[in-house]
Amino acid sequence: MPKAPVKDASLAIWLDYLLAIHPTEIEMGLSRVSEVADRLELRELPGTQVVTVAGTNGKGTTCAFIEQILLGSGLSVGVYSSPHMVNYNERVRINGDDAADSALIEAFEAINCARHEISLSFFEFATLAGLYIFKAAAPDVILLEVGLGGRLDATNIIDADIAVVTSIDLDHQEYLGDTCESVGREKAGIFRNSKPAIVGEPNMPDSIFSVANEVGANLYRVNQAFNYQVDSRSQTWQFNGQILTLDNIPLPQLPLPNAATALAVIEHGWPQLSVDVIKKAIGEARLGGRLEMVSQAPLVLLDVAHNPHAARYLASRLEAYKPKRLFALCGMLKDKDCTEVIQTLAPLVDLWSFTALQTERSASVEALRGALTTQCDAHTYDSVELAWQAISSEVTDEDLVIVFGSFYTVAEFKDLQIGMA
Repeated sequence: MPKAPVKDASLAIWLDYLLAIHPTEIEMGLSRVSEVADRLELRELPGTQVVTVAGTNGKGTTCAFIEQILLGSGLSVGVYSSPHMVNYNERVRINGDDAADSALIEAFEAINCARHEISLSFFEFATLAGLYIFKAAAPDVILLEVGLGGRLDATNIIDADIAVVTSIDLDHQEYLGDTCESVGREKAGIFRNSKPAIVGEPNMPDSIFSVANEVGANLYRVNQAFNYQVDSRSQTWQFNGQILTLDNIPLPQLPLPNAATALAVIEHGWPQLSVDVIKKAIGEARLGGRLEMVSQAPLVLLDVAHNPHAARYLASRLEAYKPKRLFALCGMLKDKDCTEVIQTLAPLVDLWSFTALQTERSASVEALRGALTTQCDAHTYDSVELAWQAISSEVTDEDLVIVFGSFYTVAEFKDLQIGMA
């Protein structure tokens, strides 16, 4: 067993240690992480409202909308999310700022001391560190983004005041099952008795109803308890909830269904907030790696879409751009549905550049290339850097480049940008 880092060790050394001490990065179950949380008294968060957000896609963007609205209203907000894009510190945010190295190291030291004989996964350490930092900061609101599933995810050791399920589709089948019913049951595991359970997914499996009934949660479903409509003439939209009715809301840069889900959260937790502040926040909310623009000429967009549900949304957004040519720089993980993701975007793409990623989980470029069933211009590369060099030599200001397929793909591209800066 590796020795714990010495006093004043860097964050990088601590992260290496956390990866080395547990055999798997992900291990489902709450008994171990609950025991350590209780030793540190992290499960009681007096004076703080907790919103827990689960879903196949849309968790991060829904949290971004809620965070922007609450911060704009003068509330203090902590956000726990995963994975990070470039720096580990991104996983814990307070009032819009990433956690400092020193705060994370202090949390890791305390958790490592308290756990004694209990083995914790990398993600469980991360979740406890977020709770440790939030407990000290005591923000008005904590937003907990579920890492995987919901029922057995480490974030579920906290009883949410408001639970949210953004979307339901097949992903992580080895953990969540291979039907939408099984996925729905896992994600609905964050519901609590007599608390709001907000569902932004219109095509909801019956298991969501079942779990809500079993635990006695108050289910609020899109198109029933709340709905939204776009006014294409004014390029605005309207939200109709049980408490809030808002019109002339600016169209967001992030997915509209998640903005509507965020407003459903706001009306149940903070219905008194200023309408003007809410509208402004909806228009301003951004999140890295979600149709993130890093260049205008040529237009270069980054998106972490890595499953069919996300790919369908990405395709719908790309259709609106109508560039002269669309270049795709794509790297994916081998445990994802690479074929359906690539085939979903294939009709839009003029030139494919498939790349290997710097992880053992990377899908092979041969497998990615093989997902294309029609003749088209496609090349393979050993790295994101080589793929980008080839694209850069050919792309013009009238073209669009979409870099997508994984958090790893976007992170490696961002690292490349930092190196070029």
